[in-house]
Amino acid sequence: MLSSTVISRPSDQYRNRRDRVKTKLKMAANVPVILDNGYTIPVIGLGTWKSEPGQVEQAVKDAIDAGYRHIDCAHVYLNEKEIGKALKAKFEEGNVKREDMFITSKLWCTFHRPDLVEGAIKVTLENLGLGYLDLYLMHWPQAFKEGDDLIPTDADGKLIVSNVDYVGTWKTMETLVEKGLTRSIGVSNFNKKQMDRLLEAAKIKPAMFQIEVHPYLNQQLLIDYCRTHDIAVTAYSPLGSLDRPWAKPGDPNLLEEPKIKSIAEKYGKSVAQVLIRYAIDRGLIVIPKSVTKSRIVENFNVFDFQLTLEDVKEIGSLECKGRLCTLGDTHHPYYPFHDEY
Repeated sequence: MLSSTVISRPSDQYRNRRDRVKTKLKMAANVPVILDNGYTIPVIGLGTWKSEPGQVEQAVKDAIDAGYRHIDCAHVYLNEKEIGKALKAKFEEGNVKREDMFITSKLWCTFHRPDLVEGAIKVTLENLGLGYLDLYLMHWPQAFKEGDDLIPTDADGKLIVSNVDYVGTWKTMETLVEKGLTRSIGVSNFNKKQMDRLLEAAKIKPAMFQIEVHPYLNQQLLIDYCRTHDIAVTAYSPLGSLDRPWAKPGDPNLLEEPKIKSIAEKYGKSVAQVLIRYAIDRGLIVIPKSVTKSRIVENFNVFDFQLTLEDVKEIGSLECKGRLCTLGDTHHPYYPFHDEY
């Protein structure tokens, strides 16, 4: 006589264990990347560029509730005071502590002169309500005229530049580490030649290089360069920065690319989730920006699938040197985007 096998429904114990595993996977989703100096940074963070006052405080709170432990800020975004309010509120709730968070900010171009650098980070720390930063980046290699105007222009609307050398600025940033004002320092929007020159002079090597990266601008040569020097890379504008102020009607839109849509449908994910996963699967840290709670949560929910090498290659075929973010006068001696990379 043949015995029958009874397939039973999952028990409550099994379901509870499964739910705990899912929760652990979600909380482990922001698996940290180890920087060259031994500190760690969560692989996904909340970008705050163009997150307006009146919106960004709640966005940061929502992000922390969703599991984010990495917030990317900058003085020039003009919203660090509100971000500081959000951090203070979350710390006071007791569900997250300062040491759980990784907070990045950036030195703006009007503060490159060495005697202004320490004052600039102290303003950022006061605005954020913090005693130290986890990472402080030189936002751009170009220096602008010092003063209260963050984008100084002359009567003709032309940017007024400063001749401060970014190497001198970097040497002063190194003292910020020694004074405990930031744990790590790095740069953003440099090119290879500028990085070479900086590395030759640096006593403290950049721990991070933050650059624009998305399928229209893959930056593989620059990423490979950073890997040879054990410098981590953060990808900004991973979704194509659709709300950039200078966008024109008819500009290419990553969220509408048929190749990416097809891959998203295959995984049952949104195009934005595939774009974020694309950066992660290339070994990058990524900082998608949103102030909408549902999108903040969705952008973090990218750790239950992984792209294949074929997917990555297919998405990478959209490369067209499509840089979306530039800054300032292209005649500035330290303008970074004349070179190939």
